[in-house]
Amino acid sequence: MSDAIKSTKVLHYTAFATTPDGGNPAGVLLDASGLDDAAMTAIAAELGYSESAFLTPGPDPDDSRSFTLRFFSPKAEVDFCGHATVATAVALGEQHGAGDFSLHTQAGLVPVTVREEGGLLKATLTSVPPRVDEVDPADVSEALAALGWAAGELDAALPPKIAYAGVRHLVLAAATRERLADLDYDFDRLLALMLRLGLTTVQLVWRESATVFHVRDPFPIGGVVEDPATGAAAAAFGGYARELGLVEPDEKLTLHQGHDMGRPSLLEVELRRGEPQIRVSGTAIRI
Repeated sequence: MSDAIKSTKVLHYTAFATTPDGGNPAGVLLDASGLDDAAMTAIAAELGYSESAFLTPGPDPDDSRSFTLRFFSPKAEVDFCGHATVATAVALGEQHGAGDFSLHTQAGLVPVTVREEGGLLKATLTSVPPRVDEVDPADVSEALAALGWAAGELDAALPPKIAYAGVRHLVLAAATRERLADLDYDFDRLLALMLRLGLTTVQLVWRESATVFHVRDPFPIGGVVEDPATGAAAAAFGGYARELGLVEPDEKLTLHQGHDMGRPSLLEVELRRGEPQIRVSGTAIRI
């Protein structure tokens, strides 16, 4: 164990799950004051989670519920991470009580609300305004080649796009659940493409019904083969679904993630008419 870990109090949570064997684990440091970037990267690498969260006081010293929040994967800093935000919010709720918190991230201000539901604390984050960008067909072809997918295995009703709600994700929709379940990709090839396009994950989706989706998120940028629950991608996908007219202006979506890797996760996505931001909710528990 490194000296950096020994000298700091790291809390361990799994987000978007109600049992320790589900969700996406994250390290949470509620007081990262005095840690520089190298130390935070080293701690994240030693913890080995897809991301860990580092909290310091917010820009307003008189606001006890305002914080600066940074995220580090085992490889580098990430501008925004949904599951670590949910984990941090629940940790703050345990310490300060349920209610509202303001989290200042590299992507912008992310308000969160923590409430008790069914005996557990549940957090709802409100994303920065999302956007949807076009993607070059040649880049889609390269992504499919790295994944080992054929173009005919895509769902034409959900076209490839790059979706953003704090960080960028390439959305690719599988035509069948079987295609989504069979994931064995070329790590280095997909990583090279993602670095070139500035992507954080590739959001692979399959639509079960009008409002229920199954998703998987390769995450080679973070040195992780796959993320079991990706709140940032869920927010981005909410913006994608609205932009393409796939859902009603007021809608709640259910995203199932992590099942194919043995860590079932549940992400709730809410769209509100007239409000550009996307809300993503989930529980988090100590592990």
